[in-house]
Amino acid sequence: MSKLKCAVIGTGYLGKFHAEKYASLKDCELVAVVDIDLEAATQVAEKHAAKALTDYRALLGEIDAVSIVVPTILHHQVSRDFLLAGTHVLVEKPITVTVEEADDLIAIAKEKNVILQVGHLERFNPAVSGLEKMEDKPLFIESHRLSPFNPRANDVSVVLDLMIHDIDIILALVDSEVERIDASGTAVLTNGTDIANARITFKNGCVANVTASRISMKMERKMRMFRPCSYISVDFQNRVLIKHRTGEKEMFPGIPEIVTEESVFESGDALLEEIKHFVNCIKTGENPLVPGEAGRRALATAIEITRFLQHG
Repeated sequence: MSKLKCAVIGTGYLGKFHAEKYASLKDCELVAVVDIDLEAATQVAEKHAAKALTDYRALLGEIDAVSIVVPTILHHQVSRDFLLAGTHVLVEKPITVTVEEADDLIAIAKEKNVILQVGHLERFNPAVSGLEKMEDKPLFIESHRLSPFNPRANDVSVVLDLMIHDIDIILALVDSEVERIDASGTAVLTNGTDIANARITFKNGCVANVTASRISMKMERKMRMFRPCSYISVDFQNRVLIKHRTGEKEMFPGIPEIVTEESVFESGDALLEEIKHFVNCIKTGENPLVPGEAGRRALATAIEITRFLQHG
């Protein structure tokens, strides 16, 4: 296959890294970088010998694949235009503002037979792949995703900014419908929710207790889960996976020993792996790890948590 003609729409904090990754792949040609700020687009485009544009519509029907890295409120319109033009789309999370918008993108992608992948970057953390290989479903999950304040992502609440990462992972691991949600949270520095906790009860009996904060004094990305005869702890930030499970010997009469296994994964480039996966799905026709349906499911759950925070 000849090189895929690719473009990046949006040159904010994350957009410039998308451009860098496409430019580094031998089977991709970064054709253009688009931003309403021509100077910003030019700064990124010149680094990679690409065109700088201010109107993404000039690329409709002209490229094979695109990353949509614009404010969330624009995800639906920009993604929709490219999908209708037959372009494969990698859209940053959350997939859209509403579930109806997500359904629209999913339907168009199926109709046009193109890839729609959602940028839930944490799925490409090697520690997460270790979790997904486990056979037993979790019975209880607790996650903490804490960050110091950063003014970059204040167009959405902490639920849609940070918590949605863990929501996506938990939904994939539990693989059951949500039965009930309870949540609490508050605004501290912004007009939206800055710290939140949600308790998600699934129909299969699993319970997940999820906390997210963007006003913490430290950064933490951890998840703990209990499964039959095992306890697992994962540190996403440091890529450490620890498994505690019952062994064949006895610690006390009638009480099995506890065997501990620790895996430390090498530091990697999750965004590069995400984009390489996107490109591979385009070339092979395989379904992406995070298809539109997964992005929709995470969004729907995040919206329900947000509604509970707003109305109780």
